[in-house]
Amino acid sequence: MSSPHRSDAEESKTCPRCGRTFEWRRKWRDDWEQVRYCSQRCRRTPLGEVDRQLEESILRLLSERSAAATICPSEAARVADPGGWRELMQRTRAAARRLCAEERVEIRQKGRRVDASTAKGAIRLARGRRFGEGTRE
Repeated sequence: MSSPHRSDAEESKTCPRCGRTFEWRRKWRDDWEQVRYCSQRCRRTPLGEVDRQLEESILRLLSERSAAATICPSEAARVADPGGWRELMQRTRAAARRLCAEERVEIRQKGRRVDASTAKGAIRLARGRRFGEGTRE
């Protein structure tokens, strides 16, 4: 049985669905190793083709620009669905957070890198430290 007190390295995880960081909670003390998702909603909603398409659009748009350039998430949403891109904005931000967790993308506001899980308002996406590395397993 796990101790109710966790070390700093074990206190947070990244949700594979929404890309947000979530913290260890006492209710998870007995099965923290099995906890993967931040919420029931993320656990019930699998990633779809559109989500992967948005990730690919983000990476492709960044690769077509100079190394220092940034893109707006709406550009990737417009590539995925030119007529209904506004409805994809939440999913586009989630795709950016997932890529940020892999360090392939950085999320910036006013030119500065910000925490992907807590960024509010307008954001820009830039190449991350591991941008050129291959795809997931």
